[in-house]
This record gives sequence, C-alpha cells and structure tokens, in this order.
Amino acid sequence: MNTSTDEKKSQPDSVISSVAYRNGKVMQQVTIEDISEVIKEPDTFVWLGLVQPDNDYMRQIQEEFSLHDLAIEDALTAHQRPKIEQYGESLFIVAKTAQLVGDVIKYGETHLFVGKNFLITVRHGASSSYAQVRKHAEECPDLLAKGPGYALYAVLDVIVDNYLTILHEYTQQFQQIESRMFQSDFDQNAVHEVYRLRRELLSLHNAALPMGDICNQLIQHHETLVPKSLRAYLRDVQDHTRQVVTTTDDMREMLANAMHVNLALVSVHQNEVVQRLAGWGAILAIPTVIFSLYGMNFKDMPELNDSWGYPLTLGVTIVGCVALYVKLKKSGWL
Repeated sequence: MNTSTDEKKSQPDSVISSVAYRNGKVMQQVTIEDISEVIKEPDTFVWLGLVQPDNDYMRQIQEEFSLHDLAIEDALTAHQRPKIEQYGESLFIVAKTAQLVGDVIKYGETHLFVGKNFLITVRHGASSSYAQVRKHAEECPDLLAKGPGYALYAVLDVIVDNYLTILHEYTQQFQQIESRMFQSDFDQNAVHEVYRLRRELLSLHNAALPMGDICNQLIQHHETLVPKSLRAYLRDVQDHTRQVVTTTDDMREMLANAMHVNLALVSVHQNEVVQRLAGWGAILAIPTVIFSLYGMNFKDMPELNDSWGYPLTLGVTIVGCVALYVKLKKSGWL
C-alpha cells in the first residue's frame, strides 16, 4: 500500500480508512480531494470508513460522491430507524449495531452509502471497528473484484454476527434463569431477571428484524450494485437474521411461560401449606372443644365426681385426634 505521511496528516480524525481497490486488490489510500478522480477509473471503487464525521467533512463527501441532501442529513444524525432508501444510482442504508456491555446491550448505528464505485460506512455510537472486516475482504480479491457489493455484504455480515454473539450469551442466561423459575418458592430476583432479559431480547429483535427486509431488497431490486454471484452471501446474512428474530421470539415466549409456571408452582405450594394448617387446626379443634367444655365452672357436672371421668375424657380426646389425623393423612391434607 502506497501511503505517504502527508496524506495521513491531511485526513481528519473521523476518517478511519480511505482505500481505493482495483480488480479486487488494494491500489492506494486516497484523500477526499482525490476521490472523485479515482472512482472514475475503470474497475475501481473506494471504501471509505468514517466515525461520527462533522458537518463540513460530510458536505465534502457529498460533493465528491454526488450524494443526496436527505441522505447526508440522516448520516449526520444518529438515532435513525433501520432502513434502505435509493437516491438516484446510490443507496443509503441504516443498520443497528449492538455491543454487549455487562448484561445490557449498547446500540449504535452504521450508515452506509453504496454506489457502483464506492462504499462509505459512517459509524455512530456503540460499534466495533471494521478493520478486521476490511482485512478479511481483502483476503478474497476475486470477490472484492465484483465491486462494493461484496464489501457491503462483509459489513452487514459482521453486524448480524454480533447479534448472534449476543444471542448466544443470552441463551446461556436464559437456561440459568429458566432452572430458577421451576421452583415452588417465589424468587423475586429471578422474576426481575426474567423481565430484564425479555426487555433486552425485545430490543435485539427490533434491531435485527429490519435487516431481513434490507437484505431482501438488495437481493431483489439492486442487481447493478449486488451482482447475482453475491446474492447467496446476502441470503446467508438474511438467514442469520431470521435465526436471531426467531430465537428471540421463542425465548421471550418461553420466559413468559416459565413465569406462569413459577406462579402456578408457588400457588400450589401455598395451597398445600394452607391445607396442612387447616388439617392441624381441625385436629387441635377436638381437644380445644372438649377442654373448653370442662373448663366451665358449673357445679353440677356429673363426670367431675367420678373417678373415671378424667381418663375417659382424655382417652376420647386422644382417639378423636388420632382418627382425624389418619383420615386427613389418607386424603393428602397432612
């Protein structure tokens, strides 16, 4: 790669890489002033990587690549919804990027401008570097020779792969939480974890869902930018997107079912406790009634003067309690 020190210094900090490719091979790094001339050369395209560029630089980019005003305005502002729009002979794509920080997903955006001889990636917020993506693409010059379509695929592929990485981590969390939910004791922390995980899965689902439509439109309607030979690669990205969407839906539904099962188990356990308490209460009611009866201070109570009165009363109490205990035990109340 032929890159002079002066050229590096002339690039602003927001420019991560600006490389021209000819027939799939690295030709040179180019400055903003030279881009419009370089992309006029046959079998050549420029791959420009930016991170949160300022307005002045984006206006220069607009002039060099003849980009639409609305696309530039969107690229300057984060918090765009995922979408694909066509402006003349170029496309503007917004994709949600995701990074797992602790147990929470941090989202960012990558805005992509795609033309027949250029690819521009503009990163906002949480997003990993595309240096490895570029390196991997450069190892496949035959595919890179097909134009910016393969570079576009490489970027979309790594975005969706990050979804899958996060989903794998959440799958492990799901298995741990699920085992805690199948207990008869109420675990408030587990319920909080279920709610948090369902919320994160929903946000991941919403980030991944539009990617399927973006890939479908690229496959169906933009043959000039995505040749037929590259459609299989985009279908692979589309399949991974469907996997993310389907798995997040399934996990959210299973978590909801696990919560219902947990509530049912807790309810059954509480009913069992109430049954036991009621059974023991019934047993204790027998001596309570008998002893309270003989605790009354009436003078004429015939059994009080009989020698057999006390053992008989005690025996009746014991027999009654034992008989009721056996009956309740057989019925499952104790």
